[in-house]
Amino acid sequence: MAEPVLLFTDPAMLAHDPGPGHPERPARLEAALAALRARPVAGTLWRAPRPATREQVARVHHPVYIDAVEALRGQYAVLDGDTFTSPRTVEAAWLAAGAGIDAVEAVVQGEARRAFALVRPPGHHAERDHAMGFCFFNNVAVAAAHAREALGCERVLIVDWDVHHGNGTQHAFEERRDVLVFNTHQFPLYPGTGGAPETGRGAGDGFTVNVPLPRGSGDAEYAAVYDELLEPIAEAFRPDLVLVSAGFDPHGADPLSDMRVTAEGFAHLCGVVREVADAHAGGRLVLLLEGGYDLAALAQSARACVEVLAGADAPDVRGTPGAAAAEALHRARVIQGRHWPV
Repeated sequence: MAEPVLLFTDPAMLAHDPGPGHPERPARLEAALAALRARPVAGTLWRAPRPATREQVARVHHPVYIDAVEALRGQYAVLDGDTFTSPRTVEAAWLAAGAGIDAVEAVVQGEARRAFALVRPPGHHAERDHAMGFCFFNNVAVAAAHAREALGCERVLIVDWDVHHGNGTQHAFEERRDVLVFNTHQFPLYPGTGGAPETGRGAGDGFTVNVPLPRGSGDAEYAAVYDELLEPIAEAFRPDLVLVSAGFDPHGADPLSDMRVTAEGFAHLCGVVREVADAHAGGRLVLLLEGGYDLAALAQSARACVEVLAGADAPDVRGTPGAAAAEALHRARVIQGRHWPV
């Protein structure tokens, strides 16, 4: 019998339009939704999210920055070299953050064990006081903070498999021990952060895990990282909620990266985080959409993950990593070995 999976989205998120030729275009979300609606995955249930509240977003973002975003409602504006607003962008941003919150509330309160917030704009680059990299509010960080401060979760694991390092998420929690942030990403690549020695600061030292991977890394390389690093670290951390910044831009067809992950590879990664959630968090697992800029690759990969969330067997894509990726993994293991039994 299929596992219930809640899918959170709202058509208003399609109204955010960064302009002609921008990679973070409405067609991205349309493609993912079409792949899930044309042939529904058994067990999936659609939900319309509520916008986040100011109080919820203020757990992560500075009030002055929130005011600045809100002042852009109904306007065209340029926030940085690749982050633009259109008249309905602010509405979409509040809904994207709210979708993550609603998904977390649903799994923590037992409506279902698994959920996927299919949202845009994405969030993991957004910093406390400024927009960045297509992102306005940090959706996954807002969801994690809500789980900690309003829902009684004691330890939250955030896994970010987007091809770009989740700088905003790391910075939101790098001084804390109650939220562990695990990043895999192409390096060097935008935004230039996420080196393996970045392990957190102060009391949070050891609760930031970065595994920067060389260009050309694919299914075997990612599977090795998740087997050899994520699983033992999660075993020691014992999260009671698992969140995933699910960016599908490491796909081999994506125009913004040089990685070679397949839809089957993402399904494998989803299987790993599903096992982690089942082992430690009562199955409580929420994915939030981040990047992914080839429409077909995004649609196929998102659907493959939803199938795994609903109980399908995850494909086994393990193999022998290439030499450069094996060296990157070894370096990360040495660094993380100071903090975790890896």
